[in-house]
Amino acid sequence: MVVTKQEIREKKWDYLAEHKLGRFPFPLQNRIPNFKGAEMAARFVTKIPAYKEAKVVKVNPDAPQLPIRSQILRDGKVLLVPTPRLKAGFIMVKPEWVPDGEERRAASLSHIKAYGKEISLAELPNIDLFFVGSVALHRKDGRRVGKGAGFADREYAIIRELGNPDIPIVGTIHSAQLTDEDIPRDPFDLTVDWIATEAELIRIHSGYEKPNGIQWELVTEEELEEMPVLKELRERK
Repeated sequence: MVVTKQEIREKKWDYLAEHKLGRFPFPLQNRIPNFKGAEMAARFVTKIPAYKEAKVVKVNPDAPQLPIRSQILRDGKVLLVPTPRLKAGFIMVKPEWVPDGEERRAASLSHIKAYGKEISLAELPNIDLFFVGSVALHRKDGRRVGKGAGFADREYAIIRELGNPDIPIVGTIHSAQLTDEDIPRDPFDLTVDWIATEAELIRIHSGYEKPNGIQWELVTEEELEEMPVLKELRERK
């Protein structure tokens, strides 16, 4: 029997809630769920060779990745966070813009604009490491289930379209979000190269290729209106 991504989402959301493994914001459903142990997962991330070498890191804006965003600033790296629905591109925060001790505040969505600035696609620096939020990740091959909006896949395709090289992708989740289910996968779906949980760091050797740009034939007029950066990209072609 073929399992759908939505069935996997519901299963993971329910399990986290039932076993009290999630934390604010609630409910966990219909979002990238925050989880107990997110700080430990962020510590594991710092052991990844590509993290140690990275100068510019893109991280999704969700709550469970706040510890990583603040760690990036503490480690003297440039943080890039996409704006909601990519309407205004990315917010860049340079570590020298953040006073010592204020990294967590600067990395929080409610205060990030006070420390960083929105940048256009033309100003986007080359990104060295790419973090995604997930509802579930396949423990063997890195296939991913997000919350269903497709923004992480699109963000990666956008930076590749801009000429960014293929870079490692990291997912941080609770170990309960690992799955062995046969996750359905489209050609534009991202897979991760590393998984950090509250308990371990997992290196993935996936056979799947990452997107190397936007599949324009799949972009609707509605999406072009919703995501002005897509329209800007298409006009630059």
